[in-house]
Amino acid sequence: MRVVLLRHAEVQEEYIGKYNGHNDIGLSKKGTEEAKKLARRFEHEGFDATYCSDLRRARETLAPFSQAENAYYSEKLREKSWGVHEGLSFEEITAQGIIYEDFAQWIEALDGESVAAYMQRVEEFFFNELFSKEYDNALVITHAGVIRVLMALVQNVSLEKTFAVRLPYGSYTVYDTDLQTFSTIKT
Repeated sequence: MRVVLLRHAEVQEEYIGKYNGHNDIGLSKKGTEEAKKLARRFEHEGFDATYCSDLRRARETLAPFSQAENAYYSEKLREKSWGVHEGLSFEEITAQGIIYEDFAQWIEALDGESVAAYMQRVEEFFFNELFSKEYDNALVITHAGVIRVLMALVQNVSLEKTFAVRLPYGSYTVYDTDLQTFSTIKT
């Protein structure tokens, strides 16, 4: 199976560079244009199925796609919840007294969804739902963290390693389930 993992387009300006998690925010004007460009890029792709995070920024990215009409929306494709820290920048969080010691400590120090629960949710979606289907070509519109978690699970590497992978807004990663390879394309 070939899976196109598309990170949603650029979010509203005031949320760029923030820990947005489950905040249900929309796209910026630039993001809306990115979404239209992506829809044109994938217009003739012939996806067997389309899955999308149920959060507004992902839904708005999918809106101009012809595949939007028959898409499946799932909470399992949401970014990690950061609890009360959602919508804050790294600097705003550290100003509250939370100290960054290392990657693993940091992502557990913030409240919200535990890393274990987040990874389990992503694993359940991909391995129990999507990969069990007989699709040749699927589109998944989601968040950078979800893509990175899938990379960590498939490649059996740390989250710290995959979270170092740059995935700009509107970029997409192609995952080949047979070869277990990822290739990221930046738009």
